[in-house]
Amino acid sequence: MAIFQTFRALRPVPEKAEKVAALPYDVVSREEARLIGEKNPDSFLHVDRAEMDLPADTGLYDSIVYEQARKNLQKMEENGSLIQDEKPCYYIYELTRKGKTQTGIVGCCSIDDYINGTVKKHELTREDKETDRIRHVDACDANTGPIFLACRYSGELLALMEEWKKEHAPVYDFLADDQVTHRVWIIDGGREIENIADEFQKIPSLYIADGHHRAASAVKVGLKRREEHPGYTGKEEFNYFLSVVFPSDQLTILPYNRVVKDLNGLTEKAFLAGLKFNFELMLMPGFPCKPVEKHCIGMYVGGQWYHLKAWEDIYQKKDIVGQLDVSLLQEKVLSPMLGIGDPRTDKRIHFVGGSHKLSELQAMADETGGVAFAMFPTSMEDLMAIADEGKLMPPKSTWFEPKLRSGLFIHKFETV
Repeated sequence: MAIFQTFRALRPVPEKAEKVAALPYDVVSREEARLIGEKNPDSFLHVDRAEMDLPADTGLYDSIVYEQARKNLQKMEENGSLIQDEKPCYYIYELTRKGKTQTGIVGCCSIDDYINGTVKKHELTREDKETDRIRHVDACDANTGPIFLACRYSGELLALMEEWKKEHAPVYDFLADDQVTHRVWIIDGGREIENIADEFQKIPSLYIADGHHRAASAVKVGLKRREEHPGYTGKEEFNYFLSVVFPSDQLTILPYNRVVKDLNGLTEKAFLAGLKFNFELMLMPGFPCKPVEKHCIGMYVGGQWYHLKAWEDIYQKKDIVGQLDVSLLQEKVLSPMLGIGDPRTDKRIHFVGGSHKLSELQAMADETGGVAFAMFPTSMEDLMAIADEGKLMPPKSTWFEPKLRSGLFIHKFETV
């Protein structure tokens, strides 16, 4: 059963919320962060991408970067941009994109629930990315970005959120530059807090939707703090990590598309001929091909779009991971035909989130004479089923939109 508790959020004063709120650190490049920071001194990217405030030749993982993050966070507290709530609360976080709304509860998960598998993952993490976030969390003595979780909400939880929203005004309500509306409510009622905690204890599993590296790093910092404080009770804040839990049926997963820079020495004719062993191939002249069902892939190569439909015999007897379209593409095309053995490290493949237009994929392929693949999105049910079986998805299988903003909620450990 899931432990999900309240915390005293460090958060923006209402008049600064829109300026402080920032996209997650890992979807903003160094140069993009620098440009944003120059225009907006209040952006939380000054904490999450602190290298923007250092000389351009500073290494991304230089110790001075993490020290700068700590200083920038401290400065935001000292100048009054961020304040800390006096008592532990839950928070409602609502995001609306293109007319669709998802509403979740912000609180803190137990690192023990991550260790024992109550909080379930579906992706591998990279050691270098983990180490970066471990050093960042350690230096800031806080979780600065929420982990994006999902679960099957009970009717009671859904009703409680909606009732609270009807009876209380949001503390934040703004439209971000990417046309996503963000609203936040503070749940500080004793009865409601108790009911939320009780409802979560009835939920058998929480699923990481996005933020695997942040979750793993937060847990490792917690374990490190336990070693440093052998008399810990388990109630210290470092035993918990900042999370937002959304109802799984409210979430939108977009495809994670692929572009390979060349055909690995194959002629276009040989490449197309090789595909026919595993896919029904149909030319789609005149317009981009966006797949509309599972086991179908849109492909652009040589100035033309094609529709690929996998033959049933290549996925019928596979397990749930093997049946994923990203798995089929890797097994039947990327590895044997295009020479992409390890998509995590191969520099010839580029992953493009589903918020980008197909025309952008086309332009990228044209630039290098390569090939673009437009994927059908993985379903939330497949994600949870894979996590339930203790299996892992291939890299870059899901792209969630809208992106949660960092800086609206900071979870302080208060142990330094």
